[in-house]
Amino acid sequence: MKTKIWIALIALYIVWGSTYLGIKVAIETIPPFFHGAVRFLVSGLIIVLWQKAAGQEMPTRKQWTSTFIIGTLLLLGGNGLVSWAEQFIPSGVAALIIASVPLSLVILEALRPGGVKPTWQAIMGLVIGFIGIFILAGPAEISGSATDLNPFGVTALLSATILWAAGSIYSKNADLPKSSLMTTGAEMLMGSIGLFVVSLLTGELNGWNPADVSGRSLVGLVYLITVGSIIGFGSYIWLLANAPISLVATYAYVNPIVAVILGYFFGNEALEPRIYLASAIIIGAVIFINSRGRPQVQKEAEEVRVESAQ
Repeated sequence: MKTKIWIALIALYIVWGSTYLGIKVAIETIPPFFHGAVRFLVSGLIIVLWQKAAGQEMPTRKQWTSTFIIGTLLLLGGNGLVSWAEQFIPSGVAALIIASVPLSLVILEALRPGGVKPTWQAIMGLVIGFIGIFILAGPAEISGSATDLNPFGVTALLSATILWAAGSIYSKNADLPKSSLMTTGAEMLMGSIGLFVVSLLTGELNGWNPADVSGRSLVGLVYLITVGSIIGFGSYIWLLANAPISLVATYAYVNPIVAVILGYFFGNEALEPRIYLASAIIIGAVIFINSRGRPQVQKEAEEVRVESAQ
C-alpha cells in the first residue's frame, strides 16, 4: 500500500504542478477563456457520466445551482483568470502567486459572519506571505529583477486567489452531491458555462480560426482534460481515502516548485534570484498558517487546497 500511495502522490505532484505549463502551451493558439470552457466541459461530462454509470445519484436542482455558483467562482474567476494572466506572466510565477490562496482564505474567513478570526500567528503568516508576493511581483527596481511583471496579469492572479477562497468558503455550507467526484464533475460543467459566456463577451473569438490551432496547443488541451483534470482528481480522491491528509496536503507546497522547474526547462522561463527567495517565503508562510494548531482553520485550509488545484 505504501508503494501505491507514493506512486499516486508523486503523480499528483507532477500532474497538478504541470498544469500551469499545460495552460501556457494550450493558450498559445487557443483563446484562454475558450480553452478553459472546452477543458472543463469535456472533463465534467466524462466525470459526471462515469459517476452516473457507477450508480451515483445525479445532482438535484438545488445542487446544480450550488455547483453553478462554486464552478463560476473557482473555474471562471479562478482558473479562467489564471489562463488569461498566463498570456503575460510565466507559468512558474503564476503557480507561486496562486500558492498564496490560503492567505486569501484566512482574510475572507475572518470577514465572514461567524468566521474564525486570525490568531497572531496567522497575521504573521499573512504579513510574511505578502512580503513574498511583493518580492515576486513588485517593481523591478525594488525587487532587483531584470524584468517587470505585467501588472494586469499580477492583478488577475491575485483576484483569482480571492475568488478561489470565496468559492471554497461558500462550498462548505452548500448543498452538494454526496459523491465528491460527482460534485467535481458538476462544478466543471457549470463552470464551463461561465467560461463560454465570458469568452463570447470579451470578443476573444473574434477573428480566431480553429484551423490555426497548433498541434502543440491541442496536445496541451488534451493533456489538461485527461491528465490534469481526470487523472489528477482521480489520484487525489484515492489518496484522500488511503493516505494521511497531512501527507496528501504536501502537494500544495510541491506543485509551485514543480511548476517553476518545468517552466524553466520546457517553457524557456527565466529563474531569477527573486523567484528562489519569493518561493521560500510564500510557501513557508502558507505552511506556517496551515500548521498553527487551530484544527478548524487548518481544516478550512485543506478544503481550499482541494478547490484550488489546477
